[in-house]
Amino acid sequence: MKFDLSNLRGDITGGITAGVVALPLALALGVASGLGPMAGMYGAIAVGFFAALFGGTGPQISGPTGPMVVVLAGLFASLSGDAALIFTAVMLAGVLQIAFGVLGIGHYIRLVPYPVISGFMTGIGVIIIILQLNPLLGHASPSGVLGALGNVPEAISSIHPANLVLGLATLAMVYLWPGKWGRYLPGPLAALILGTVVAYFALDVPILGSIPTGLPELHMPVLGGENMMLVVEAAIILAILGSLDSLLTSLVADNMSRTRHHSNKELIGQGIGNTAAGFIGGIAGAGATMRTVVNIRSGGQTRISGMTHALVLLAVALGLGPLAENIPQAVLAGILVKVGLDIIDWKYLKRAHQGPRWDLLLMVLVLSMTVFVDLITAVAAGVVLAALAYVKQVASLQIERLRNLPEHLDSEEDKAILQRNRDRIALFEFSGPLSFGAAADLGHHVREQSSKESRVLILNFSSVPYLDLSAALAVETIAADAKSSGKQLYLAGMNEEVHKVLKGLNGRIPASGTFETLSDALKAAEASIESTADVGAGDLNGLPNGGAA
Repeated sequence: MKFDLSNLRGDITGGITAGVVALPLALALGVASGLGPMAGMYGAIAVGFFAALFGGTGPQISGPTGPMVVVLAGLFASLSGDAALIFTAVMLAGVLQIAFGVLGIGHYIRLVPYPVISGFMTGIGVIIIILQLNPLLGHASPSGVLGALGNVPEAISSIHPANLVLGLATLAMVYLWPGKWGRYLPGPLAALILGTVVAYFALDVPILGSIPTGLPELHMPVLGGENMMLVVEAAIILAILGSLDSLLTSLVADNMSRTRHHSNKELIGQGIGNTAAGFIGGIAGAGATMRTVVNIRSGGQTRISGMTHALVLLAVALGLGPLAENIPQAVLAGILVKVGLDIIDWKYLKRAHQGPRWDLLLMVLVLSMTVFVDLITAVAAGVVLAALAYVKQVASLQIERLRNLPEHLDSEEDKAILQRNRDRIALFEFSGPLSFGAAADLGHHVREQSSKESRVLILNFSSVPYLDLSAALAVETIAADAKSSGKQLYLAGMNEEVHKVLKGLNGRIPASGTFETLSDALKAAEASIESTADVGAGDLNGLPNGGAA
């Protein structure tokens, strides 16, 4: 594996800066997952190093993220804190991501509609904020969104004033920290240091407590048992969510660095990172947008910056324990509220009322399901509904463009033939790819628009690149209707692919019923009408015997 050393100084500077920014977030997200601050550190180290080494986005910084932690926190509650099973889920998620990359699924993950992405990301931000309400008030947070919300009234009735003030002050400091100072000391780290010092000397508030130091222990996967389905389900959610999160961050990195990432290679790198994280007792991670932006702005351009960021965290982790024990929980809660607020898609929410109403409804639905049901159900429902809405829109356009007696014929001769036989020839032009969405109304529309006096139906496929099985069956229905009403059916302008679909479905299409061009079909129709010969309508298993090829 080759390393680009042309920007070594910028990569080291960017990596160190990103590592400093990642430190408080890793600790806070580790606590939020239920597995403890060092699990966040080990996850940041493993995912950050291996995703950079094997991934496909040069300046990307990877580590624990809000969306992944929400899933892990839910799994922690469901498994009653069984760390071995949780780390098994992290490893399985990594293996799945490697499989995604090998199978080339990276290109398809990016096809998730924006309202769905906006909805579940905003929902994750809301969940993070809800889960931090009780710690801000000086109480432990119950598991789950509903549990946390239900405990808020009790927490308010016995509020811990110093804890709340410290948490709000941390949040304010992170928000108000000047950008020019952030180049030297990031806001979250400054708030973490100041909040810890103030609490140590002046406040009696809940702190993290005992934290192990040194190298992590290895954890082997635990397969089987009654909770295995929960582990597998969580692994699938983590793999999909981590892949989406990482590839979205890759797009941000592309825009900032004017480069192009490799989606499937990135998924393989993320998968290796998460598998390694599970083995050393770390939480799952993904591409982290804020840390990636900090890295690029600080000069990072290649994989060396991401690896440097992980090594900085490793150095800190080996001697951090005694210092981190005194970090107040309220400080981490304040930092996490900022993380949650940053994840919410404010940009879309501010202008959602100006866009399509359906997109807003879809976003709100996915948001609600993310908060009150679960992530995978929310994303699955959102993708299905978005796909159905798209198919309906395309089908409406296809039917709308299915015209009887088109006014846009290029040939004057064709126009003249159609004018002379206006009541006896019914011409329908299909436009664009015919799909199953339009199939249901295809035959109905042709029946409605055909004159009772018409003797010949012509279906023009000149502008149809392909059609699916449903559309082919709809054409068969049109043929059956034509036969039962004593009309002839001609098919014109079919390309090789359309012809192949119809022929494969119906056995054979006689050349006498098909024409290479619309002009040929119109001339044959007029000749047939004038000769008053009984050509027969036929169906697609035996199309009209009349006409001229």
